[in-house]
Amino acid sequence: MKKIEPKVFLIGESTLVKEGVKAYLKHIGASEWSTDAPSDAETLVEVMGRLCYRSFSPKINPNVTKVREGNSEYLSNIVKQKHGSVTEHASVNFIFADVSRVFTHELVRHRAGTAMSQESLRYVRLDQLKGWAPTVIRESEKAMEIFVETFEELEKLQLQLADIFKLNDPGVSFHIKKTATSAMRRVAPIGLGTSIGWSANFRTLRWVLEMRTDPSAEEEIRLVFGKVGEMLMERYPNMFGDFTQEMVDGHPHFKSAVSKI
Repeated sequence: MKKIEPKVFLIGESTLVKEGVKAYLKHIGASEWSTDAPSDAETLVEVMGRLCYRSFSPKINPNVTKVREGNSEYLSNIVKQKHGSVTEHASVNFIFADVSRVFTHELVRHRAGTAMSQESLRYVRLDQLKGWAPTVIRESEKAMEIFVETFEELEKLQLQLADIFKLNDPGVSFHIKKTATSAMRRVAPIGLGTSIGWSANFRTLRWVLEMRTDPSAEEEIRLVFGKVGEMLMERYPNMFGDFTQEMVDGHPHFKSAVSKI
């Protein structure tokens, strides 16, 4: 058994097509507009929000006599007013690696505003099993012993089954490998380390971050989203600047005074 720690990789985010933004601003007579947003994703939210009232400058909408200047002030007001729909335009892409099927079964409950691509154990054959032990297991020497022994025994079974089905013999078809691998995963633990790609828009991220770092949430998902929260606050300070962070039982709890926009 290989002992692992869940890892978070931020691999993508919404970016602007600057030529298109420039052409749109020219079209509505706001060519002079600019933003101090620290990221394209936060700029995108601001643009989508401002187009609702044409609030890029007072002169292009006669009903608007004053506009909020600056991305931070603008997004803060969006959050305060719970105008959450415009925050759905920007998305962030993660890979969660060395996480368990326990974690992924919890994660897939969040469907609105997300996309997921999970490592397929129908195709990826298991040989060395890897897993992360929760604190309650690690704190007990006997429990940890059982945990490791179980993983090691199930790892042996994977190798034995591969020999039975002759999966390493030359000339074995991929169809046979796939069929056998699909069957063999049924004797793998739910705590098995795996990977999942997860994308979510800002509106969803705010809600999931608050829910899954709550002290009542399962420990592994708290650990993972604690890392997510740190990345979000550093990279998108204007979109997540209203969150506060409190350490509870060794994990950060991120919460906002304006919940579920």
